[in-house]
Amino acid sequence: MSEAKGGRSAQLKHTGLRPGWTTGACATAATTAAYTALLTGDFPDPVTIVLPRGQSPAFALAVEELVAGRATVGVVKDAGDDPDVTHGALVRATVRRLPPGSGVVFRAGPGVGTVTRPGLPLDVGEPAINPVPRQMMRDHIARVAADHGVTGDVEITVSVDHGEEIARSTWNPRLGILGGLSILGTTGIVVPYSCSAWIDSIRRGVDVARAAGHTHVAGCTGSTSEKTVVAEYGLPEIALLDMGDFAGAVLKYVRRHPVERLTVCGGFAKLSKLAAGHLDLHSARSQVDQGFLAGLARQGGADASLAAEVADANTGLAALQLCAAAGVPLGDLVAVAARDRALSVLRGAPVAVDVICIDRAGAVVGRSDVR
Repeated sequence: MSEAKGGRSAQLKHTGLRPGWTTGACATAATTAAYTALLTGDFPDPVTIVLPRGQSPAFALAVEELVAGRATVGVVKDAGDDPDVTHGALVRATVRRLPPGSGVVFRAGPGVGTVTRPGLPLDVGEPAINPVPRQMMRDHIARVAADHGVTGDVEITVSVDHGEEIARSTWNPRLGILGGLSILGTTGIVVPYSCSAWIDSIRRGVDVARAAGHTHVAGCTGSTSEKTVVAEYGLPEIALLDMGDFAGAVLKYVRRHPVERLTVCGGFAKLSKLAAGHLDLHSARSQVDQGFLAGLARQGGADASLAAEVADANTGLAALQLCAAAGVPLGDLVAVAARDRALSVLRGAPVAVDVICIDRAGAVVGRSDVR
């Protein structure tokens, strides 16, 4: 069997669902078009951008405004076949030139939230524009600036029409992101979400890997964890299972169709849910249990004061950072607990399991041994 028929790419194709674009991709497209218009007087419509994995989608412009010193572009988000609450939202970017040496400055416009609590990958007080979308916008500003012989020093204000209202249907208020939505995305692509289609694609992924003779497969929560597993073990694409939030689907299918070894790799917060006993890791159906993390921290040597701080932490990342500062290996403890939970689901099937926890940048922050 050809390896081209397996792996994450085949899984995505197998679902038969149409992918869409993240708010980060839409903001990047709007920024690129607005800056181009600011420099040339003309709006490129459609505007083409380059995503982190090399795709080059084109976006139609829904809003074009050019006044003295600034340009605004609006792009309507298309989430494909994913039931995303931001599908159809109008994402706007306003670009204003700054003096040379100012760099790229980000602002939150109406409908984009502001970070008010620690534990997120952004400092308190910053606009809720995540690191990868920020880098995408910086890269495209630099490309347009180079094409026109200017320095690329700009202020980018991102806004989302009705974003504050839409955000009430998200976890942003609970996380301390106030005033609107977050601008998100690590690949620029929205993977369409369908429980039945995605679980079926996981099963086909296991089947293809086994048929090709691979004895070590990895269930990954996303593209960053896939890169980590490849770097750690050199696994080919055909051995990578894009499990997303469906850890239980991987474990139950591998229980019936064993492989010699299964690595589970994902973000610390998601895998803390598995460690706590959840098999569906989606935020709508399971939450990070800070009390559970506090209990693990006590097992790892945390005193009562630190455990109380962990129990009150805003996010899983905040709990991890608190423990790291105190020398408590919370990442390893979560990985071991997640591995043991996975083994309990496997019910004695001849499958060795290890777990790797990563942060948002892909750095390993916890791991278990193989059992």
